[in-house]
Formats: sequence, structure tokens, C-alpha cells
Amino acid sequence: MESKLEEARKIINEVDTKMAELFTRRMKAAEMVFDYKKEHGLPILDQKRENEIIEKNSAMIKDDTIREYYIDYIKNLMSISRAYQHRMQSGLKVAYSGVEGAFAHIAAGKIFENCERISYRDFKSAYNSVCDGECDVAILPIENSYAGEVGQTIDIIFSGNLYINGIYELEIHQNLLGLPNASVEDIKKVTSHPQALSQCHDYITLRGFETEDANNTAIAAKIVAQANDKSLGAIASVETAKIYELKVLEANINKSGENTTRFAVLSKVKAISSSLPNSVLMFTVKNEAGSLANAISIIGKYGYNMTALRSRPLKKHSWQYYFYVEIDGTTETDEGRLMLEELNKVCDKLKVAGSFAPHIEV
Repeated sequence: MESKLEEARKIINEVDTKMAELFTRRMKAAEMVFDYKKEHGLPILDQKRENEIIEKNSAMIKDDTIREYYIDYIKNLMSISRAYQHRMQSGLKVAYSGVEGAFAHIAAGKIFENCERISYRDFKSAYNSVCDGECDVAILPIENSYAGEVGQTIDIIFSGNLYINGIYELEIHQNLLGLPNASVEDIKKVTSHPQALSQCHDYITLRGFETEDANNTAIAAKIVAQANDKSLGAIASVETAKIYELKVLEANINKSGENTTRFAVLSKVKAISSSLPNSVLMFTVKNEAGSLANAISIIGKYGYNMTALRSRPLKKHSWQYYFYVEIDGTTETDEGRLMLEELNKVCDKLKVAGSFAPHIEV
């Protein structure tokens, strides 16, 4: 007669066999998910989606005690799935402008772990690398809380064919860097990007440092490392200090504690996902009285709240402008389609530049 132990083991063996088959099937589906995210320039972690899965699946477990263990199980399973996708992501090519250690380089590494980050000399070259198939996605800055919009990036997005599939916020901390054997008292001159020097103006004045402009903060750190001069310091990030083997002589020296840059992730294909609830519209209006007011009114008419509205000059037409708008909500609804249809009547050019999740920090 079969004992209870043997019966239990038989059940476990049968379940394990089925689970092995289902696990393989699930991981193959994870490959499909990764392919989609790679094509659309989306990060692997989608916390909203994972929370929804945990809530939905755990509700199917009626035993309260077992449910607690099931939640741990499903969390671990999703962690394994992410790890598998990260392994596949090692071949993802991400374009950015600047050198290793630049804030775009840092942002790319935080958004896409284990990716191959490829440096380009400027925003346009990074953007074109995706258009030409050299890279899968591009990471470009679109706005800084201290200096405002990055007009060059906005212009490229307006005239180009890539889509915004995410906007991420990177908090910027400026630090005084020097050679490993240097101290704050040794520093006589600091070099950095003009914006970083401006952000740290009060600190620089207090210390009485001379200043010298650099193309960006990472290049400034590289200059200090190569100069081998204890009296020369750089203003840059902690990550940059590690790359160029410099020492952080003083941390967080920017006068405003709120210094955040928003980076857009751009790819060839537009992503449609419930985790990207906000949209970016870009348009020109007809040269008629009230056209802009009409466009804004139409957006509000269909229940969309504008969170940003900016004007940019059209390069080939003096004194004419296009508009960049961020709205709460997706255009992939009946209301959204009706709004776009009506906007087309008052706009010369209209494009849905992409979608994003608001206030995602990296």
C-alpha cells in the first residue's frame, strides 16, 4: 500500500514536471517581451505591471498562509525573468552624446543595465545612429530644472522620425574632484561645463577658484586626470571620479539642491503600453488668428490636461514657431483619436512624438 509520503512525492514529481514545462514556456515568453522592449526602447523593469501581476495572481490563492508564500514565489519568478532579460540585454546598443562619465552615459546605464553604451560627438549623431541602425535606442537630454529645455534635442525630435518611448529624471549632483593626492586647499583652478560652473558659482566664489570652460563635465574630469596637476580640479559627478580615478574633494557643491535633467529614450517604433500613460504632441498651427488658442482648446475639450507647453522657432521660416506639448493621457483611445482628428484641422503639421511615464527617477 502506498504511504502518504510516497503519495506526496508522486504529486510533487508530477507538478514539478509540469512546472518545468511551464517555466520553459514562460521564459520563452520573456524572450518575446524583451524583443518588444528592445525594439521600442523600453527598460526591463515595469514595476506597475509587476504589481498588477502580483495582485491579480495572488487573489487566486484562497489559503491566506499559502498566499503569503505564493507572493514570494511570484516575486522571485519575475526577478528570474528580469535576470534572463538582462542577460539578453547585453547586446542592446544605446547611443548617447559625450564621453564616458557624462550624465547621459550615467543615465543610459541606469535605464538599461548591462547594455553597450556607445558615445557620439553630438546629439544629432547619436540620434542618427538609431535611424541608420547602428544603435537600438538613443538617450538624449530634453530639459534641465536649472537651465530649462534642451532646444537642440527638441528640434531633432520634431524634424526626425524616432519616437519618445520614455522620459526619465536623473538628479544631478556636482562635486569637486581632484587628483588622489590632492586636497581642497591645493586647488587653484576648476574646469567644467559652463552650466556646471554656473550652478556652483557661489562655492567657486567662496573658495576663490579660477575657472576654465570644458565641453562637458566628464571631459573636465579627464583633463584633470591627464594633467596630473594638484592645483587643477574638476566639477563633475561621483561616477566620473571613479572612471578617471579621481578623488571627491568636496561633495554636492551646486548651490541648488534641485538640479534634475530629464532624458528621453528614442527608438524607431512607437510603444503602446499602459505603463506609458502620458503623451507628447508636436505641431505647427495655421497662420490664422486664434489658431494656437483653438489647438489648446481642442486638447482641453477632450479632457486632456497639458503639463508642458513650449514654443520653438522653425529653422527654415523666420518668426514662425512649432509647439511641444506634454499631456496627461494616451492618444490611443476613441477620445484621443477624435482629438487628433480635430487638431489636424487647425494644425499644418501634427505628430504624436511618443509616450512616457511621468516622474520616473533613475
